Amino acid sequence: MRLLLVVNSFASSVNARNTVIVHRLLSRSHDVEIVETNRRGHAIRFAQDAARRELDAVVAFGGDGTLNEVATGLAGTETALAVLPGGSTNVFARTIGMANDPIVATNSLLAGLHEGRIDPVGLGRVNGRYFCFHVGIGFDAAVVASVERHASLKRWLGHPLFMWSSASTWARGYDRSQPQFTLHDGHSDRRVEGLFTVVLNTGPYTYLGNRPIDLAPDARLQSGLTAVTFTSLQLPVLGSALLRALRGRPVSKINGIDEWPSANNLRISAQQATAPVPFQVDGDYLGETASLDIDYVDNAIRLVWPINLGQPDLSPQAQYLERR
Repeated sequence: MRLLLVVNSFASSVNARNTVIVHRLLSRSHDVEIVETNRRGHAIRFAQDAARRELDAVVAFGGDGTLNEVATGLAGTETALAVLPGGSTNVFARTIGMANDPIVATNSLLAGLHEGRIDPVGLGRVNGRYFCFHVGIGFDAAVVASVERHASLKRWLGHPLFMWSSASTWARGYDRSQPQFTLHDGHSDRRVEGLFTVVLNTGPYTYLGNRPIDLAPDARLQSGLTAVTFTSLQLPVLGSALLRALRGRPVSKINGIDEWPSANNLRISAQQATAPVPFQVDGDYLGETASLDIDYVDNAIRLVWPINLGQPDLSPQAQYLERR
């Protein structure tokens, strides 16, 4: 197969040594080109060019932001998306069954390619930008913005930096006194005012170390979008939500949290035009806006599923065969 390996050398877990090893492993059985991103949006253009040249797959080796850019460039084409973990959290790679070690993950990816484990999956879309696992609006995005202001520390501090940013944003970096935006379901008259919303294409929302934080356990690839909205950011609400999410229980049972399954056509509007809301896409902060239009695109991209020896195969092909 003809592959393009897109490497983000600034990602937390990417270094010269594992890049050489990954390239060498892939090149044993495939024709591999390698390119390196050096600015935001660069991976989108690499992916679009690969699709124009009808390459078989693009391998995103970096964090979730790199993955998002490659997916955005490939959506709607025949060139498949392949994932290798190189960031600090690697939510999507771990969601589809990848090991968090890039060398181990490369062998799983090669097994998936060898067995032809390539299936179409749906993606979310916000204001025309695709997302693989979630878009966060409000408090969550303000936390991501705080982390990115200390980007030089992210490689070394990882999860402690996120925890510090969450605490400092809650204490003094975000207005919790009143709702910041309104969600409106495009298929009904349902509305809710919120302080923090995450719209999930799949769970979990993120990881705390090796433990998934699963706000909506039923949110899975190919099930459409699920919106979880916090109407309160009081500490008892946040604490209860974290405990339930770590145990894989729905947080919507908590007073102050609202869940919308099948949230495939949403509009989110800031409460005040002079106070736009922050938003992030797959862990990358994209700024502030007065409105967001979110929808679900079925079969938007072809995804290479890993095969891990001794572990369940999560690909749609394998699950279909199990049901037969």
